Amino acid sequence: MIIGVPKEIKNNENRVAITPAGVKAFCQSGHQVLIQKSAGIGSGINDQEYSLVGATILESAEEVFQKAEMILKVKEPLAAEYKLLKPQQILFTYFHFASSLELTKAMMERKVICIAYETVQTKDGYLPLLAPMSEVAGKMAAHIAAYYLALPYGGTGVLMGGVPGVNPAKVVVLGGGTVGTCAAKVAAGLGANVCLLDINIRRLRYLDDVLPKNIRLIVANQHNIEEEIQDADAVIGAVLIPGAEAPKLVTEEMLKKMKNNAVIVDVAIDQGGCFATSKPTSHSEPVYKIHNILHYCVTNMPGAFARTSTFALTNATLPYALEIANKGYLKAIKENEDLAKGVNIIYGKITYKPVADAFNFTFHPLKEVID
Repeated sequence: MIIGVPKEIKNNENRVAITPAGVKAFCQSGHQVLIQKSAGIGSGINDQEYSLVGATILESAEEVFQKAEMILKVKEPLAAEYKLLKPQQILFTYFHFASSLELTKAMMERKVICIAYETVQTKDGYLPLLAPMSEVAGKMAAHIAAYYLALPYGGTGVLMGGVPGVNPAKVVVLGGGTVGTCAAKVAAGLGANVCLLDINIRRLRYLDDVLPKNIRLIVANQHNIEEEIQDADAVIGAVLIPGAEAPKLVTEEMLKKMKNNAVIVDVAIDQGGCFATSKPTSHSEPVYKIHNILHYCVTNMPGAFARTSTFALTNATLPYALEIANKGYLKAIKENEDLAKGVNIIYGKITYKPVADAFNFTFHPLKEVID
């Protein structure tokens, strides 16, 4: 199979979908790898490193898309890339379809085989290709909150960890999955007064065993969320329903009751965000204020730490990408149920129910489409 890796074009997206180790693995399996010139520079990987292990370097994204049978990316294709995609071309990347009607319709019209990193799921519910970036984003979220709490950057002027004799910042984390757990750990490590809310009692019991004792664990419901965020210096949104739009846990009315200059970091923004006032931002313009609450809603947070993120992501994605290349996409998704859950759109039909539900489109069970 011919594998293509274009340079990411999203704002300040410096990750790349393959490392030299990945190129070597594909080439050893008899595949050809085409990489756009300078695709890895932001992650500290130069073209020569790719060439030395067998990749062919091409000047333009157009060449990569034209020649490749499977495209590996990090982020969803942007409008400028839609026209480059071909029917039956495999696109393996993060899509987050439920947050974009335009992207969903474009991929259906182009009849691309869309396999989404974020919905590949094991039998026990684990999301192996989302987890590494959730770890990065969760750890980042606490650092970002600490930074923006500074008065010159729009925050409350409260130091995250406080000092002896002065209270630390209060940080509320909504969601106890990978993002929320990592965010809570880092915030607690910085000395903050942390409260984590989750709807799953069993998860809270587990977290009680593994998290530091300066983290309070509370059941998430509207009453508790509203009560906890009112005096919070920072709130981190870390909720996830795999492949579906994030629930709006904090309404605009709840937001108005928060203290002035409190900081919101909405890690759920890739799936639409969990605050009613959230809207996507970029690394070049990361924040805005509504009702005197600072919002940070960057849709590709891990791109800021591209070196770490690229290697963490590709460690997870490479085995699945190799399976697709070695077996062909049809055999791979028929034999691997985890990978089959990643198929969101195929032959112009939506085969992942939360995406269909998000836009009231027809859902087509994958088995019926490919059998």
